[in-house]
Amino acid sequence: MHNGKRTMRLSIDKAVFTATLEDNDTAWELVKRLPLRLEMTELNDNEKYASPGEPLPAKAVKVGRIEAGDVMLWGDDCLVVFYKSFFTPYSYTRIGRIVDAEGLAKAVGSGNVRIDFREAGK
Repeated sequence: MHNGKRTMRLSIDKAVFTATLEDNDTAWELVKRLPLRLEMTELNDNEKYASPGEPLPAKAVKVGRIEAGDVMLWGDDCLVVFYKSFFTPYSYTRIGRIVDAEGLAKAVGSGNVRIDFREAGK
């Protein structure tokens, strides 16, 4: 928990980030699957994505602006970690947001990356 909300840790090599999770079915279902180790693919010089395995429940909305540190679901089977902020016309289901995304872009680098997702405190 972080500030009374459920949290998840993302580990990238030696860098560790904490994400506060949304209170929705998508986030709760993802937490049930933790820990997850995903090989995430680089896309558009602003995000890393991977399939979490089985589809997750989705309620996509047009988010308008992506913030560095957003953790979202595109469709029902594409987990996305954004490391740059920008405006988007696409729809996503919010899963959570990294509390302090400073250093995230450096940690994920310019290519594909392995990210370990686990419930905070575990």
